Amino acid sequence: MRILYIHQFFATRGSSLGLIRSYEFSRRWVEQGHEVTVITSSSRLPDEYQRARYVDGTIDGISIRSVRVGYSNYMSYARRMWSFLAFTFGATRRAATAGKHDVVFATSTPLTVGIPGWVAARITRTPFVFEVRDLWPEAAIQMGALKRRGLIARVAKHLERFLYRHAEHVIALSPGMAEGVIAEGVDPDRVHVIPNCSDLDLFHPGEKDPEIVDRFGVSGRLVVGYTGAIGPSNGLHDQIPEAARILEERGRSDIVFLIAGDGKSLPTLRERTADRANVLLVGSMPKQEVPAITRTADILLTLFADVPILATNSPNKFFDALASGRPVIVNQPGWTRSLVLDNEAGLAVKAADGAALAEAIIALADDPERRARMGRNARMLAEREFSRDEQADTLLRVLEDAAGR
Repeated sequence: MRILYIHQFFATRGSSLGLIRSYEFSRRWVEQGHEVTVITSSSRLPDEYQRARYVDGTIDGISIRSVRVGYSNYMSYARRMWSFLAFTFGATRRAATAGKHDVVFATSTPLTVGIPGWVAARITRTPFVFEVRDLWPEAAIQMGALKRRGLIARVAKHLERFLYRHAEHVIALSPGMAEGVIAEGVDPDRVHVIPNCSDLDLFHPGEKDPEIVDRFGVSGRLVVGYTGAIGPSNGLHDQIPEAARILEERGRSDIVFLIAGDGKSLPTLRERTADRANVLLVGSMPKQEVPAITRTADILLTLFADVPILATNSPNKFFDALASGRPVIVNQPGWTRSLVLDNEAGLAVKAADGAALAEAIIALADDPERRARMGRNARMLAEREFSRDEQADTLLRVLEDAAGR
């Protein structure tokens, strides 16, 4: 099958930023004999894709047609919107000239990525499948990026419904996202939940990484790890500083936060923890190096801001933590909370509540047997329900159904 895959932020395991869902799915489909062409921006690609406005290349058998568009987590909301629009125009041209495929598959965010997908599908009379990674524009509205009654929000709402209506199938990354799609009038039979996944070959239980232990001086200490974006939606700058202060006041010098990531809220987090010896901010790193952090951690965090829509998220860091065989502390009331509590794979606390986070960490720190049991349960959950191989096959079947195969 020939798949045209449109994702503005395509990234590989060697990328220091970005999610690798589209790469991991694509390379598996290529290994099975399918042809995959990815339309993407240059923002997460190697340097050779920065040399011109449009560059064609190949990554692990995946055909890449890139558009040079800048993007940074430090951009203002206005500059991000401009980046989205610039990619939309460039990607529409690239998709429309990519030739005939059996299915066109566009994955948000941003929501505008669906435009080049729909245009290419119309021009070539090809089935169109749309994937929802965030419930736009509602997520942007609740995060304060858009005004609910503003022009951009109204246009985005019309675009959202348009894309849902014209897609053969809609992929949602969580049950909450699926409910949001169905609430817009989409036939439930056309909505499929295919969550983010655990890369079981990349993340796995094991001994602490000696290089990481030595580099950051955490020998003999209980490590609370976080890997991923540090932006307004993640809420670290609201919850970590208070938790770190309480742990120091309680005399828990044996506990240290090891935080790997970057984003718009990193300067605020750095400022608020500048006088805390128990918070180590180590910067971002390529995905393939992140497992060294998760293996070194005794507990892993999946945190978000106290915003209702974020409870529908399907965070990669959560599935990485499960695969790493470590107990996970989550702070949202959504499905991730149910997963960790129902499977005894971690604990749940309230968002923006540093005191609750500190208490949860202490509870696990003082009960190594419980930590070990939760870690085993986390790995079993990852293997049983969130294997990347199985989810890739599930998504491929949806695309094949759309293509009429």
